[in-house]
Amino acid sequence: MTLIGLPYEIIEAPTWEGEVEQAKVAAVNPLKQIPALVTPEGETLTESAAILIWLADRYPQAKLGPAIDHPMRGQFLRWMTFIPASIYSLFWVRDEPSRLGGPDPEVQARIKAATADRIADCWAMMESQLAPLMDRHGGRYLLGDELGVLDLYVAVVSRWGPRRVRFYEAAPRMSEAVRRADADPRLAAFWAERFPFFDGWERLGQQG
Repeated sequence: MTLIGLPYEIIEAPTWEGEVEQAKVAAVNPLKQIPALVTPEGETLTESAAILIWLADRYPQAKLGPAIDHPMRGQFLRWMTFIPASIYSLFWVRDEPSRLGGPDPEVQARIKAATADRIADCWAMMESQLAPLMDRHGGRYLLGDELGVLDLYVAVVSRWGPRRVRFYEAAPRMSEAVRRADADPRLAAFWAERFPFFDGWERLGQQG
């Protein structure tokens, strides 16, 4: 929305902190999960990929995603759904390993390590498919010359555990586009507020 130039209001609701925060979201999303977007028309959208695709399609002038008849549209949809299906979904387990592993700390540690490996494998697979495409189109970003919601999605999710060092190792070509997203001056204030860069942030949480 910053890149589009849309006014918006953020309602903070860290749902993982308990029932009080979950109650803020319950009326909008019965699963009590964020993100959730309420449009000016009163429509509710959930699921991060759906929100990003909707914004890109609704505001084509911002060039945040390929149009429906664009040659890259198929790849756009493929990877926009791959991220939540194969990577984002693992954080339901990583954030609270006891959900599947019970109270045993050793089991929880194995779950954390296994999911970290799986995330790295998924990034590497995505890299193997996108790197040749990036080399062919010669663009600065994952699907071309324009910063898009796919670049933003990868830039944010790759910051979660096991953080960026493993991402850089698994996906060096994609990392070039992600670093450009990090450095986009239009997003400087956003990153500073929501995902501040500080010494060591790329390694924080590398143990799991």
